[in-house]
Amino acid sequence: MARLFGTDGVRGLANGDLTPELAVSVAVAAARVLIESDRSHQPLAIVGRDPRASGEMLEAAVVAGLTSAGANVVRVGVLPTPAVAYLVGQANADLGVMLSASHNPMPDNGIKLFAAGGHKLPDELEQRIEAAIADGHGLIGRPTGAGIGRVHDLLDGGEHYVKHLVASVPHSLAGIKVVVDCANGAASEVGPVAYQEAGAEVIAIHAQPDGLNINDNCGSTHLEAVRAAVLAEGAALGLAHDGDADRCLAVTASGEVVDGDQIMAILALAMRDAGTLTGDTLVATVMSNLGLRLAMKQAGIRLLETKVGDRYVLEELQNGKLALGGEQSGHIVMPAYATTGDGVLTGLHLMARMAETGQSLADLAAVVHKLPQELINVRVADRQAGAAAPAVQTAVAQAERELGETGRVLLRPSGTEQLVRVMVEAATQEQARAVAERIADEVRTASPA
Repeated sequence: MARLFGTDGVRGLANGDLTPELAVSVAVAAARVLIESDRSHQPLAIVGRDPRASGEMLEAAVVAGLTSAGANVVRVGVLPTPAVAYLVGQANADLGVMLSASHNPMPDNGIKLFAAGGHKLPDELEQRIEAAIADGHGLIGRPTGAGIGRVHDLLDGGEHYVKHLVASVPHSLAGIKVVVDCANGAASEVGPVAYQEAGAEVIAIHAQPDGLNINDNCGSTHLEAVRAAVLAEGAALGLAHDGDADRCLAVTASGEVVDGDQIMAILALAMRDAGTLTGDTLVATVMSNLGLRLAMKQAGIRLLETKVGDRYVLEELQNGKLALGGEQSGHIVMPAYATTGDGVLTGLHLMARMAETGQSLADLAAVVHKLPQELINVRVADRQAGAAAPAVQTAVAQAERELGETGRVLLRPSGTEQLVRVMVEAATQEQARAVAERIADEVRTASPA
């Protein structure tokens, strides 16, 4: 059986490859695996979703699967992914289920699972759930009578989540005017409320979800709208979330994009100054710009690198009991307040640093001088052979000598496709492109598609 779980749960075309039947199977298997892990009590699951239309169908399937396996279910409705994770911890639940495909288009959906405490499932549990689905585990011996799980609705989960977020903010946001692009997604209600309660003047856009318009030319993957609104409104900044609000990107008062690398740098310096940046260490992936590494080195902050994927950032944070990590895409994790990436939390603390220092977002972001970056995806017959070929490795070594400390080369096989990704950073865009194309040509020669 092919791997069912990707780097962030199970994802696919809703009612296509992600069917209600599959959702039931995932829910039954997840509940049964947890029951086997701890038979001392009847399991409790928290179930939330983003506003896309298929979430209603998949929620019904997941709830049916969980209760049929003997788990009690609390439905929390439309809330951000980090809100569901937070409520799992607050309720001492055994399992959390978030139905969302994050930044993907509306027709897609996904099933994200959280273990007790609101943490993403470890690989071992995911593998056990996959095995249970494959061999039909859970389809026999289901409870009957009083053993069947019950369903309840939590109507004020969003209020608890907002209160938690606002309590984390170290400075009032009074005087800051912000445009918030909610992507017609899960943060459309709680996001603006949290920013307002923290003191900001909020102009919300794309905050009218109808089940069909999530991520539709808006949010963190389409920044044109928030940039235009910031300029039109004379706002101090703009924030853009994705469909389930675990991401946050920003734009300055003049409309310049501030990405996850720059946001991490701003927050790292704020936390260092406050004495809350554990070990003066930041965790980022290998895809973060060299400019972030240089800025952190100059500030005396250690940068730990992980593989691409927020789950690897989370693992490093947990293993080292560290306080801040994230990705260039805007997944920022602050373990003191959240067990996963939280876009609204990120936006609040970004504005808190502005309030504390009196500096504009542009001034704060200037600490990172981003190097030009060129990324080429090379289609190959064998991604491992293409990346490991001697001629390719020679070309990489030559490029690294040429770039010295003013650039870098990252060569990595795709985890899911027959692609080799060639990423080069250099002093100029022209140099980055030339070096990347030279290496890409060697990859193509080594393993023609």
